[in-house]
Amino acid sequence: MNIQRLPLRKLTTLGVGGEAEVWTVETPADLVRATESPYRVLGNGSNLLVADTGVSERVLRLGGEFTVWNRDLSGWIGAGVLVPTLLQASARLGLSGLEGLYGVPAQVGGAVKMNAGTRFGEMAEALEAVEIFHEGKLHRYLPAELGFGYRHSALPPGGVVTRVKLKLNASTPSAVRAKLALVDAARKGQPKKKSAGCAFKNPPGDSAGRWIDQKGLKGTTVGRAMISHEHGNFIVNLGGATAKEVYTLIQQVQAVLPLEVEWEIWGVVEAQTAQEVL
Repeated sequence: MNIQRLPLRKLTTLGVGGEAEVWTVETPADLVRATESPYRVLGNGSNLLVADTGVSERVLRLGGEFTVWNRDLSGWIGAGVLVPTLLQASARLGLSGLEGLYGVPAQVGGAVKMNAGTRFGEMAEALEAVEIFHEGKLHRYLPAELGFGYRHSALPPGGVVTRVKLKLNASTPSAVRAKLALVDAARKGQPKKKSAGCAFKNPPGDSAGRWIDQKGLKGTTVGRAMISHEHGNFIVNLGGATAKEVYTLIQQVQAVLPLEVEWEIWGVVEAQTAQEVL
């Protein structure tokens, strides 16, 4: 196990956030020790806004045993494995079921926790079983026991996803790649600059990005944070943005639209005052 104090801006896809004590755990025994004090779990750092002051809790990252997986996608797959890595394997093997997660940069554990996906499919649909560490032990669950919904799961309090088994369907490499291309085409226009993924949950039957575009909010900037010109549901870091600037944009959107934030927010983040924005 490795313990370091690190700036979380270096470990998040948005590139903002202050310092925390980061514990990289490699075995279940490491998890027992690491969870003896208050903690948070960090995957690939997407779908996350961290306060400029960081967080006081330990931040756990999964390494070692939690990154092990069979290259044929059988058996248990570590929660520290990147979803894009599994998508590449599924295309090579001609196994269908993960295509809806194309473009999701998360680790497996984070994808389970938020039930990541697109309108083409969600993580929960590809799960056969989930292993979760909580109360000092490893427990196994069926997907039906975990309360999956739109960008939501009901994991046990303090639970850490450690491994999963996938439920995939036999197909062909060409068919899987065709589906991936379809999802990719539907996601065109998403920004290449640093972001945390979609900032807001889609309203029922509609698109948060479309709502934001209709209000003329694309390109709105606070400091070095901006609502993307390319896709209204992305807030991007132009370089050196702060969590306060990003959160101010969130508040400006919510002042005119009834949208729920999709990201997790760690620590105390406040919006800028009108005077600070000016």
